[in-house]
Amino acid sequence: MAEQVKSKQRVADHGEVFTAEREVKAMCDLVAQECERIDSRFLEPACGDGNFLAEILNRKLNIVTKKYKKSAYDWERYSLLALGSLYGVDILQDNCEECRKRLFEIWNAEYTKICKKECNEQTREAAKFILGKNIVCGNALTLMKVDEKQQDTAYPIVFSEWTFPFNDSQIHRKDYTMAELLNASEQTDEIKTTGQMSLFANEDGEVEPTFLQEYIAHYRRLAENG
Repeated sequence: MAEQVKSKQRVADHGEVFTAEREVKAMCDLVAQECERIDSRFLEPACGDGNFLAEILNRKLNIVTKKYKKSAYDWERYSLLALGSLYGVDILQDNCEECRKRLFEIWNAEYTKICKKECNEQTREAAKFILGKNIVCGNALTLMKVDEKQQDTAYPIVFSEWTFPFNDSQIHRKDYTMAELLNASEQTDEIKTTGQMSLFANEDGEVEPTFLQEYIAHYRRLAENG
């Protein structure tokens, strides 16, 4: 069983206590249908080394394998989509690094098992690149990135959205600040509560967040856009 506390000092300094595996599984069971939807997005604002994200990734990859195990090309695309649907923030750099490593190892183990000789290093690098964008060292309260002393920097937390809009090898990446995503979500909730439409809402009453930049690239060459 994984330890729930790394050290008493970390608990005192950061309130760091990891959720036990049994509770993680039980909480994921409450939203089991979403955990098994390949493109459903999850954000863990105090992700630690990834207990929740690891469990959700395992469930998503199980679905990817059931549906696409006969095609390495489809498995690669949909597994990267599953990986790109998971987001985490933690104020401690070592937790972020451990979380990225843990999620990559889960993904890579399944990739190696399913695709065997068709595996390639470009796809592995794409998976690492996605995790580098989606697991961010920052302060989820101030929505800013932090330095090695856990102090806010001048840089906002930025997340990337990953989609395959053309149903081919081209992956579409859009970058948003976390603040913009939360603001759009709050406006959408207000519209649904009050019934008052916003000028910025679409026909479904959802406010579209403003993105910083976007890229389209082959899914194996994501890192070329930086």
